[in-house]
Amino acid sequence: MITIWGRKSSSNVQSVMWCLEELQLPYKRIDAGLTYGVTNTPEYLLMNPNGRVPTIRDNHGDNDNPPVWESAAILRYLANKYASGEFWPAKPEARAVVDQWAEWSKINASALFTHPIFWKVVRTPKHLQDPASIKTAVKNFEAALQIAGQQLQKSEYLAGPALTLADIQFGHVLYRYYDISIKRNPHSAVTDYYERISSRPAYQQHVAVSYDELRA
Repeated sequence: MITIWGRKSSSNVQSVMWCLEELQLPYKRIDAGLTYGVTNTPEYLLMNPNGRVPTIRDNHGDNDNPPVWESAAILRYLANKYASGEFWPAKPEARAVVDQWAEWSKINASALFTHPIFWKVVRTPKHLQDPASIKTAVKNFEAALQIAGQQLQKSEYLAGPALTLADIQFGHVLYRYYDISIKRNPHSAVTDYYERISSRPAYQQHVAVSYDELRA
């Protein structure tokens, strides 16, 4: 059993949950963060000194396994230990292709969307919002979407013909991008891709979920 600490509304938790489900791994999730608390307790801080979510502890076969934190590190840990085939290829050259797009997604797509756009639109009261900065942030994010779109014109998924770890890193931000109230420019290849991943049961269960508790 893999235990994961984190609230359902956390996008970083969602990426890990989506991965767990795609890999068909048994898990138990414990609400933590924001109004749920837990993250500021001494017990949690011993596992994760940052006091943030997600954190996992993998008890498969060994109750002494150390906790793992930071969502990107967790995803790579799960892939390294449990994934096979195209999701996380064994051949270094093929794995590097997946890994480079996973890293790109974390640094560009996720970082350019979550705080500059989602927080400013959803988690900031309307009277405190800065429409000009939001517009600029959307423009910056859509420049990243253009790069992804060029890649997705060549293949159905970000790193090739099948779902990989790169899609977990990239795709989990798209639900909120298409759901929040902003003006979006068309990116047909990305939209088609979003329709593919959002039809997956694991995505519907763990990513396309309510974030109402985060609204200002």
